Amino acid sequence: MNRALLIFILPVLFFTACRSTKKIQTAITGVKKDTLAIADVPVHDSHADSLSFIRETYDEIEKQKIEFNTFSAKVNVDYEGGDNKNYNVNAFVRMYRDSLIWISVNSFFGMEAMRVLITKDSVKLMDKQNKKYTARSVAYLQEVTALPLDLPTLQQLIIGNPVFLDSNIISYSKDNNIVSLLSIGEWFKNLITINENDKNIQHSKLDDVDVNRNRTCDLTYTDYENKRGPNFPTGRKITVAEKSKLDVRLNFKQYDFNKTLSFPFNVPEKYKRN
Repeated sequence: MNRALLIFILPVLFFTACRSTKKIQTAITGVKKDTLAIADVPVHDSHADSLSFIRETYDEIEKQKIEFNTFSAKVNVDYEGGDNKNYNVNAFVRMYRDSLIWISVNSFFGMEAMRVLITKDSVKLMDKQNKKYTARSVAYLQEVTALPLDLPTLQQLIIGNPVFLDSNIISYSKDNNIVSLLSIGEWFKNLITINENDKNIQHSKLDDVDVNRNRTCDLTYTDYENKRGPNFPTGRKITVAEKSKLDVRLNFKQYDFNKTLSFPFNVPEKYKRN
């Protein structure tokens, strides 16, 4: 896979590089999935009040999710790899909700280097520099990440909605207008931080529930705008670490919601098939 494309979809493919972090509260109790529970809440709050606060906060996060039919954007991608070198590429993304993701990545010289089309069933790649075409089932994403990734999850990640946030909230913390909720899901512990005033996500810390995986991933959401309707985080920072560390910054530009889009993906006959 072309490195520029790989970097653009890092928020997806590099969830394999997440490791454990400190807990915001102490006790993590066993609770059933899709239920709300509280562990080690502040002593000045009653159990009922704390449970109500958690439910209300979780519901507000759900209400703030960005809804869309189509989405398009130009994304400037800055990243620093394990070689400590800095790189910059431009990517163009188009999405049709619950149907497909189309991505075009330009090379450092401004020429299109790679095009990808992800649907519910498949992942297709055109390497324009090497004139190669690769087609795989969507299970390819799960194979390279060992995670239950699908098209809707990828779209939520790109659009700026929370991912791997489970309703099993086991604890919370509050400092002035900053609220943090800790959820436990099948794959991750998610420490999500929001601004209580506008309910915008500020940060999400993903820890693998399997401590032996030694994986961690930080997602930071900044520079919210509502020029196109919803509160959209135009700035993202992704830090992933396992055996090595990788820092990625995404700056979304010229973005639009619910416009009529095309998704061209015509493979020339002369391309080598993989």
